[in-house]
Amino acid sequence: MKKTLIAAALVISSIGMAQAKDIVETAVAAGSFNTLAKALTVAGLVDTLKGPGPFTVFAPTDEAFAKVPKDQLDALLADKEKLTAVLTYHVVPGKVMAADVKPGEVKTVQGSTMTITTDGGVKVDQATVVKTDIAADNGVIHVIDQVIIPN
Repeated sequence: MKKTLIAAALVISSIGMAQAKDIVETAVAAGSFNTLAKALTVAGLVDTLKGPGPFTVFAPTDEAFAKVPKDQLDALLADKEKLTAVLTYHVVPGKVMAADVKPGEVKTVQGSTMTITTDGGVKVDQATVVKTDIAADNGVIHVIDQVIIPN
């Protein structure tokens, strides 16, 4: 009985000690953002998204990146300046949960604005939000079905 109580106490204390994950760690742990993680590394943005934030990231999945023709994706990954512009366009300052999303123009970290619509589901420019509110300790991730290329 005493061993069972000690084991239970250890389990409870280890649950309480579990570290929160930042946006990058949360995305990597999900397993469906490998291309995004690679792109963030190439662009040198990993440390930024591991920072205090808060950030709202509209994160394209590996499937979304697969929709970009290979030659275009390779060219993007080879052009750090353009890659940085594309990736930071997917990030909005602050933590915006799905319940707080409103239609309209939103300024991105990249500096331009993206258009959010809510008719028949949430869209960010031409990308559809397919999963919302993946919480991280420095913000939130909303999953989108396309890579958004800013004008």
